[in-house]
Amino acid sequence: MAEGIVKTSEIKITVGLDENQVPEKINWTASDGGIDGPCNAFMLSVWDPKENNTLRIDLWNKEMKVDDMKKFAHQTLATMAETFERATGEKEAAKMLTDFSRKFAEELKLIG
Repeated sequence: MAEGIVKTSEIKITVGLDENQVPEKINWTASDGGIDGPCNAFMLSVWDPKENNTLRIDLWNKEMKVDDMKKFAHQTLATMAETFERATGEKEAAKMLTDFSRKFAEELKLIG
């Protein structure tokens, strides 16, 4: 292990594809989280320091309903605001993201 690392943890995502390479089943496990089960969608963003850019994978299976995708997008925006504030301490910028996520949810009739 690299210097300073005392433990590793693994997150694994397995995607079962149909004959057209469309996701049929998505399963994920997290070794430290006790998670092992199916999901209908995921978004993964990683920062590439060499390219100074974000790489991402967004997948959803045929079972993901449109209404659930709307909720998923809204909740992702809301949690992004929380993560951004924790990582940067930028309260005003996080509030802008929170306000946008609330407006987004209102427009989609997810909240009143």
